[in-house]
Amino acid sequence: MSQRLVEFARSPAGAGEEGQDALYALADRLMGPCRGAANPALVRAAIEAGEDVPVEDEGLDGRSMVHLVAEIGLGAQEVGADALAEAFASFGMFGLTVEDWAQMLGAAERGEAPPVDWGLLEQHADVTGPVRRASDAELVRAWTVLVGLSGFYALYVMHGLLMPALAALRQRIDDFGMFPFLDRIIDINPSPTQYAETLTVCLQPLLDNLYELLMEQLAADRDVFRIRGDERGTAGLMETWMRALQEQAGVGARRPVWGETSAGVA
Repeated sequence: MSQRLVEFARSPAGAGEEGQDALYALADRLMGPCRGAANPALVRAAIEAGEDVPVEDEGLDGRSMVHLVAEIGLGAQEVGADALAEAFASFGMFGLTVEDWAQMLGAAERGEAPPVDWGLLEQHADVTGPVRRASDAELVRAWTVLVGLSGFYALYVMHGLLMPALAALRQRIDDFGMFPFLDRIIDINPSPTQYAETLTVCLQPLLDNLYELLMEQLAADRDVFRIRGDERGTAGLMETWMRALQEQAGVGARRPVWGETSAGVA
């Protein structure tokens, strides 16, 4: 999908004002709505307070990244700093807002900061090339990173569904402001197209490094999957979580929970 957009932007069909309109129309057809999930902390707070779960209607649509594709075909001057700021912010990296990006890009445009090397963006616009050039070992590593980050992303999201513990892992992700970015690229049940798109991203050192940091945290923190003071370990965590869900849902009759037998917790 990304490669098709880039090829269109670089073709004669993508030139001029009409070409730009056609590029945005193509992005709409290929990508569809790309809004991320509501922040898990806000979801959890709403559930615990008995309020409606927030819907991020005002959030940036991931399709804003097409502004970067337009820059590749038309140039930064034609696209404009405001649109490019929106594109960078839509990735959600490092917690930077549209205003943050606009300030940085505007300063560069006015000569108050080092100029932006847009040629670097164009050099990395070949999406499928790195996959074709990757060795078997590199592709397997990208798959490992993708599967691992999918798991960490799911655990982060489960915080919004009242799962206890896991604070250290969430903090690691938050330290780098990477949850919004993961929320854009990770899908719990991806289609083949989504899987292929994400696998190409996981070839990049940024996500490889994030995966390594999270794996190190997982290995160093023996209490990640247990509630401090609960000697039952993971079974205790799961029982506490299931009970919280049942209580929140207003379940009257108590039902057996995961890991529990007639003799107690297995």
